[in-house]
Amino acid sequence: MSEGVLFPGQGAQFEGMGRDWCEAFPTARETFARASRVLGFSLEDACWSEGEEVNRTDVAQPGIFVTSAAIVNVLVERGYPPTTAALTAGLSLGEYTALWFAGSLEFDDAVRLVRLRGEAMQDASEKIPSSMTSLMGATEEQAFALAAVGATKGICSVANLNAPGQIVVAGELAALDALEAAAKDHGVRRTRRLVVAGGFHSECMRPAADRLARALSEVTIRAPRVPFLTNVTGETEHDPARIRANLAQQVCAPVRWEQSMRNAISRGVTRFLEPGPGKVLAGLLGKIAPEATVRSAATPAELSA
Repeated sequence: MSEGVLFPGQGAQFEGMGRDWCEAFPTARETFARASRVLGFSLEDACWSEGEEVNRTDVAQPGIFVTSAAIVNVLVERGYPPTTAALTAGLSLGEYTALWFAGSLEFDDAVRLVRLRGEAMQDASEKIPSSMTSLMGATEEQAFALAAVGATKGICSVANLNAPGQIVVAGELAALDALEAAAKDHGVRRTRRLVVAGGFHSECMRPAADRLARALSEVTIRAPRVPFLTNVTGETEHDPARIRANLAQQVCAPVRWEQSMRNAISRGVTRFLEPGPGKVLAGLLGKIAPEATVRSAATPAELSA
């Protein structure tokens, strides 16, 4: 059985990401250079300079996408055929990489979209003070009940269903305060407020979703060449119109990553490749399906493995 190919989302970024690939492979350097031409600024400088710039939503999103794309381009150059993948999926931002990998999006269009997505989410965060809270060890039932408590004080909803015991909620600050205060009463012993720009994957991002929808309407999206699992439903989607709608809705909707991975496992896919910065998805899959194996391609040193 061929393997599934998984792409990370925001949170996987780090200072210097992609640099080792660009130093080792001309193909990776050209991938970054092309993205910089499309963006009109040096993505290399933004990702590799010291400081917090790489953590800005509008830098991290194109940076993660291009790092993942550079790795894929190196793999393809070395004989890896994308069309043989059993399926592909990406966590939040990673969906754009998965769709590019599957032939649904052109590289230049994807670069522009992820930059705009990052800018739009940053702008929405500044307009509506909001954040995200991780509920340690919570069940889905507990998470939805707590989100309802928070919603009495403002926008609040379940944002990420990542893996068993790894659920994140998002919303306005007062709503999250209320949710966190009620956590122990709902059997959740520990919560952690995340250091993020805003309440991603909640209605706090509605201005970003509307802006993204307008941009998506001007981009060609083709049917994926390999099965594509969407975050919005956790199911496969091949219709370009529905993919377009889901990409816009996704910034306000819960990321159903656990459901997506269980869907992949039910299709008989138990081997996966994670080309991109970090090994976040391997960690999540270990909690969802311990029997699955994930090959990492986070560094050039891992190619030989």
